[in-house]
Amino acid sequence: MRLWDNKVSRIALALAGAGLLAAIPAIGQEAPESLLPEGFGDPVTAPPPPPPSQRPADTARPSEPLTVPVSPLVEAEEGEEDDEEALIGFAMPSAPVRPLGSVGPLHDVDGGLGQGAFGAADGAALSQMMRRLDAPLPSRWASILLRRTLLSNVPAPSGVSAPDWIAERAWLLLRMGEADSARLLVQSADVSQYSPKLFQVAMQTSLALGDPAGLCPLVEPASATSRETGWILARAMCAALSGEPGTASAAIEDARRTRLGGRRSIDLLLAEKVVGAGVDGRRSVTIEWDGVEQLTTWRYGLATATNVEIPARLFQTAGRQVAGWRARASMLPDGDRIATGRRAAVLGVLSGAALVDLYGAVLDRMDPADSAGTPPLALREAYAGEDVDARLAALRDIWGDSDDGVERYANLILTARAAARVPVDPDYVADTPSLIGAMFTAGFDRGASRWSSAVEDAEEGDAWALLAVGSPRPGVTVSAARAESYATSVDSLKGQFLVAGLAGLGRLSGEEASALAGELEFDLARGSKWSTLLERAVEARQPGTVVLLAALGMQTVDWRYVPPAHLYRIVSALRRVGLEPEARMIAAEALTRV
Repeated sequence: MRLWDNKVSRIALALAGAGLLAAIPAIGQEAPESLLPEGFGDPVTAPPPPPPSQRPADTARPSEPLTVPVSPLVEAEEGEEDDEEALIGFAMPSAPVRPLGSVGPLHDVDGGLGQGAFGAADGAALSQMMRRLDAPLPSRWASILLRRTLLSNVPAPSGVSAPDWIAERAWLLLRMGEADSARLLVQSADVSQYSPKLFQVAMQTSLALGDPAGLCPLVEPASATSRETGWILARAMCAALSGEPGTASAAIEDARRTRLGGRRSIDLLLAEKVVGAGVDGRRSVTIEWDGVEQLTTWRYGLATATNVEIPARLFQTAGRQVAGWRARASMLPDGDRIATGRRAAVLGVLSGAALVDLYGAVLDRMDPADSAGTPPLALREAYAGEDVDARLAALRDIWGDSDDGVERYANLILTARAAARVPVDPDYVADTPSLIGAMFTAGFDRGASRWSSAVEDAEEGDAWALLAVGSPRPGVTVSAARAESYATSVDSLKGQFLVAGLAGLGRLSGEEASALAGELEFDLARGSKWSTLLERAVEARQPGTVVLLAALGMQTVDWRYVPPAHLYRIVSALRRVGLEPEARMIAAEALTRV
């Protein structure tokens, strides 16, 4: 893969990345509020560097092998070596420190973007882009692609340390709702290699997972670099979980007196709740949410860990990413699990198959007498009805006619595999927009393409538009005339998205696309600093940088606020760096969700 070797280009990327927020349209979204309680998560001043003898090695340095006697026990019996010295030969050598040269669970064969995903891009600029990206994204498919990018096995770029590079990627994953993926990254480094920033993100990750025990391996080394209240309370919780109630009580009291002004705040009470659970319930703590106005990661994580119900009003104060975190919580009531799972699927955190499994688990727990007319039973009928007509009738019931775009899209995700099992039949053409839209939510592009002949001459234009942008090779006729006919017959934004998608995929010529865009009152050719950076990343063959910049061009809570020109730039850039399937799915999603 060709690297971006031009020094001037690298400097331009660093400088432009530093001012990127001013270069990209705000698109109507404010920066998310912190989920940390006051005083938690403030920047940590790095401690003075340790003496050379205590510094972790930059690369793995295996321990010196122990010299093992040929027959130590025999030698000991003969008096040549006592028992203690003999058994030294059987000691396990200490594990080498894992190298951080290249970190990430996804290699090329697993769907990763490859070692050159970010090429020679400046690490400081990439880190700043990640840190300032408003997440979650409005696009499920863009989020899925961004997750793959962040989990790809890549080296730390120049300008950022390896631990901080892990921390930036994991922190963005957390803000996307991807707590399990964030944990994969933070656990890829040995604790001895953590930077202060990685300690902070590791704490956030354990809390997002509702797993205070995950903090325990971090407490001692983190306390050596930070006196944050969170780590003092973590020490107390971990002492209790280790069966040391005295140490736990002393740490709780220390935090209360020295950090919380003697107050027993909700954050302290939740820590005490964990302590009580760790010492067999000897410390009974009642949690009252009166007067609490903000849900924080700390409050969410400890309440989830101790099965304390969080008032619904507090979830309104947190970002949408919390739905992704909650989707893995096993103690939620079934109704909440389904509602949360649906939102997580729309975010891209849960797959369609995982959402179906969630419905199936809920149905299995239901009394058969109470299951009639419920969504889980309708879903079972959609997958296992006695014939096609029965299955299709169940699918129509699930799709419904909701005015809520998120709910409609969740229903399509839920039924993707069932839709793929419906045979092509001209009698079902009226259902093709939902059938094809559902298949595209799961990437079943070939299955959707089977319907090309059936919808080629149909009056229903939405199915044609979806196939025109979503199929690997359009089996339907794609022309400027047909695109114009469709674009002028639907909502203006949907028509603009169609033209932008076709242009980005190269399925309309430049002249045709520009002319149609002009008729639809938007400008495909208009450039910006953001589009310039995107083009440079394409030219440098840096798919990871392209994905990150594509996400930056999509910072909004709703597809309705994504500029069509941005969609064109994003689809075109992804296609040209070898991510054409993902580009097609993003274009199809845009048409499905407006």
